[in-house]
Amino acid sequence: MVTSPELPRSAEALLADGTVVTIRPLVRGDHDAIADLHARRMSPDNQRLRFFGISRRAPELTADRLCAPPRPGFVALGAFEPAAGQLIGVVECEAEPENPGRAELAVAVADDWHHRGVATLLIEHLVHAARAQDIRVLVADALADNRAMHRVFTDLGLATQRHWADAQVRIEAVLDETATPYLDAVEARGSRADIASLRPLLRPRSVALIGVSRRTGTVGHSLLLKIRNGGFTGSLWPVNPHAGQIEGLLCFPDLDALPGVPDLAVLAVPANGVAVTAEECGRRGVRALVVLTSGLSRIQSTRLVRACRRHSMRLVGPNCLGLAVTDPAVSLDAEFGRATPKAGGAGVAVQSGGVGIALMEQLDTLGIGISDFVSLGDKYDVSGNDLLQWWEQDGRTRLALLHLESFGSPRAFSRTARRVARLMPILTVDAGRSVAGRRGAASHTAAAATPTVTRQALFTQAGITATHSIAELVETAALLDSQPLPGITGTVAVVSNAGGIGVLAADACVDHGLTVPELPAPLALRLADLLPEGAATANPVDSTAAAPAETLVAAVDLLAESGAVEAVLLCLAPTALGTAQTTLEALAPLLAGPGRRTRPVAAVLLDQREPVRFLDCADGARIPAFAEAQSAARALTQAVRRSRWLAQPLSAERETPDCRPTEAAALVEQYLAQHPDGGWPAPPLVARLLACYGLPLADAIWCDDEESVVQAASVLARTGEGGEVVLKAHWPGQIHKSDLGAVRITSAVGEQVRAVHRDFVARFGEKLDGVLVQPRQPAGVELLAGVVQDPVFGPLVVFGAGGTTADLLDDRTARLAPLTDADIGAMVTSLRTTPLLFGYRGSPPVDLARVEDLLARLGRMAADLPQLAEADLNPLICGPHGVVCVDARVRLEPRRTPDPYLRRLRRLPDTPGEPA
Repeated sequence: MVTSPELPRSAEALLADGTVVTIRPLVRGDHDAIADLHARRMSPDNQRLRFFGISRRAPELTADRLCAPPRPGFVALGAFEPAAGQLIGVVECEAEPENPGRAELAVAVADDWHHRGVATLLIEHLVHAARAQDIRVLVADALADNRAMHRVFTDLGLATQRHWADAQVRIEAVLDETATPYLDAVEARGSRADIASLRPLLRPRSVALIGVSRRTGTVGHSLLLKIRNGGFTGSLWPVNPHAGQIEGLLCFPDLDALPGVPDLAVLAVPANGVAVTAEECGRRGVRALVVLTSGLSRIQSTRLVRACRRHSMRLVGPNCLGLAVTDPAVSLDAEFGRATPKAGGAGVAVQSGGVGIALMEQLDTLGIGISDFVSLGDKYDVSGNDLLQWWEQDGRTRLALLHLESFGSPRAFSRTARRVARLMPILTVDAGRSVAGRRGAASHTAAAATPTVTRQALFTQAGITATHSIAELVETAALLDSQPLPGITGTVAVVSNAGGIGVLAADACVDHGLTVPELPAPLALRLADLLPEGAATANPVDSTAAAPAETLVAAVDLLAESGAVEAVLLCLAPTALGTAQTTLEALAPLLAGPGRRTRPVAAVLLDQREPVRFLDCADGARIPAFAEAQSAARALTQAVRRSRWLAQPLSAERETPDCRPTEAAALVEQYLAQHPDGGWPAPPLVARLLACYGLPLADAIWCDDEESVVQAASVLARTGEGGEVVLKAHWPGQIHKSDLGAVRITSAVGEQVRAVHRDFVARFGEKLDGVLVQPRQPAGVELLAGVVQDPVFGPLVVFGAGGTTADLLDDRTARLAPLTDADIGAMVTSLRTTPLLFGYRGSPPVDLARVEDLLARLGRMAADLPQLAEADLNPLICGPHGVVCVDARVRLEPRRTPDPYLRRLRRLPDTPGEPA
């Protein structure tokens, strides 16, 4: 039996009903369990469907085959119920010797586990393992009345064909794990399973509070009061072996004494008791845990997670603040923050307890209520990805606020966030920006790929609104929760009752990338008719302090509906006629709400103490009032960015025909077999690798002595600009060769070429391992493109201004691979030097289609080859007739990256000395 080298020895995943199962390769010791599954745990009818008849020997023969010694082209996986380790299903495939790339599949599931998604989950893992063995088509023979098998293949999302012959059907499925229909189907199944598993956590009907104390001021005691006083609608069962009653509530000595099985258990016990208590909860039938305890050792943490997986319990924490659910059907406040969450439409998930407390208090002060609050703590299991899927379907959440310090599977998170962000705003604090030092100047690409750049690429692609502080997050949430979105141009009209504040607000808007355009003459005339004599109507609009509330409202409404701008910022200063707040309070009831107004309106009040608050408008709507123009401008800018992201059409990964990933993978494996620690391959191998993906590398000849250099120069000079050639000295690990004097342009005259080569030998000595000779390229726009494999986020594609001044200009953009059409379009148009690509001051435009194709192919190569630690194509010479790379460097290292879309729960590292 041969299994995929990328498939873990075992993986735990969720079935459709939220139950956890373990998927692993079958081994010799599973023989009896396999035979028992087929002989005793499948009905005669299901045995007939599996074996095309009833045979007493079939179960034993099947077990013999599945447990035979490893052989190429054979994969066998089993699904095990983790509590008892019982085998509940198997799937196998074996390559057809006469048809390379094809394998025959068979699957069987115990009768009592039908209709829970076991077969589908097994086949998903088999698809991943089979692809690693170059199996491209799975073939399954089924009886015509085997409706369950037909349904499984219909729902998989793979391209299938069916061939009918009497009572049998041959089903052929093409294995393309990257195809959008397949990923969509896997994602949908994963989401349904996730939601089912989270129901006991986020909609519990009963809660056990374990570790509650009689002493006031303790976490357990405080939590008991919060749950009771919060009006929890279900049953609350405090567990304390030493107390009969606490705060008037009957206490129970242990879990076995409870009058029922709690959906959720909240643990506030010492670290050394967490794993034992979790195991007791699992045996009792609890389906979700919240662990408040901090300070768990690695062994204690591993035992906790194993207990949760063994008993299909979802886990929040440890080291967390707790959770709160404001759904009136639940009303559970099981967190020990100071504020009591009020019901509303904001879903909040944080890793930091301090951030969670600050967010809840600010949202409470502002008046934005929450739907659910979850403090993720150390995030051993439940993650931001899980919660986004829950909020997507709960019918209560209007916006999601996240504070995540880490990402378990960034690409899976990105895929979920892209989908959810089209339904609701997702806001986050871009934490940890100060860690963004240069990651070693091994290349221009690596220098650009800081953790900040990588994280921002994720946020940009996923449509996540990333702010720099909690204050900015709350301010932006206030605007997005109360106002319609602006358009994509970012034009703003500023209206003030004092000229100076209007000018400052206009400056703030421009500082943040918005535009404050001069108003069209007809609109300015209409405003002049409305406003008192002496008002300025160009934009910013100065209404003067004499304008009454009704007049200001009419001006704001006129501007909002004029079509000349996409947002209105009303700025009020206190005057002798009243404070800014009293002025706005008089205005607010007269303003039309978003139901009638299609453009956002925000206010700036110079005498307001709160950073942001709401004022009630007409139609029951609200208007956000900011204490500073900078805050309002930041929030408006974030709203414009969201509008632009939503305006992008949904796009698939860019097609890259004629790539040869199998050949590229073989080249990589061959190099790593000779260099187990990895390294920088010589130019000939780099050229072959890039050629596998159709990346345009300049003509070049690799030479290892003086005579071959002279001959190569003579040949290549015929195509070089001005008959000149470029000689590049090379040695392993070389960095920035131009800075080292390792690049020389010369005529192809033999003596001059010899002189350059001899100079290289004299200067670089024994470390010189060869010289690359290229024809000199015509001038063009110099760009760079490259790849860095981030250990957490996966491959990052960097694009920007290139050449020897690349680091000086620092004009770059980045996206995580694989790249969609929208990603590529945004990269090409988001540089400061983008005008050069379209033709600047009479220069010819660059062939943008070739540039975009290069980025797509580079992204495809990065996604296909996890061993591609780094690639640096710099410079790319771009002109009207195409793109050519004149210098490329690649670094390879041994690495296996698990499929980010394969359904499985997070796995903690095995603890030394712990039993499996």
